[in-house]
Amino acid sequence: MQTKAILRGVRLSAQKGRLVADQIRGLAVDKALNVLSFSPKKGAKIIKRVLESAIANAEHNEGADIDELKVTTIYIDKGANLRRFTARAKGRGNVILKQSCHISVTVGDDK
Repeated sequence: MQTKAILRGVRLSAQKGRLVADQIRGLAVDKALNVLSFSPKKGAKIIKRVLESAIANAEHNEGADIDELKVTTIYIDKGANLRRFTARAKGRGNVILKQSCHISVTVGDDK
């Protein structure tokens, strides 16, 4: 049984989020939550919220046992960019891209 949680449009770059996602892929959910709790990265707090949502979905919708769940898949896709401009000398401007991403976490047991 697989249960999924998705968070879209997160103000985090996909590259920085994937650094955290690679640490918990394939782990049991209690170990994954422990790793995310002690990680100093911004993405760890966001991914922890999505993982907790996936665990709650599995428990409520499927009646799953939390002790048997593990992170089966986690992937972070690139989202839309917010374009911002900053003023430069001689009337020019530079573009600043504020990146976003979509986080998908799937938890399941081995059955």
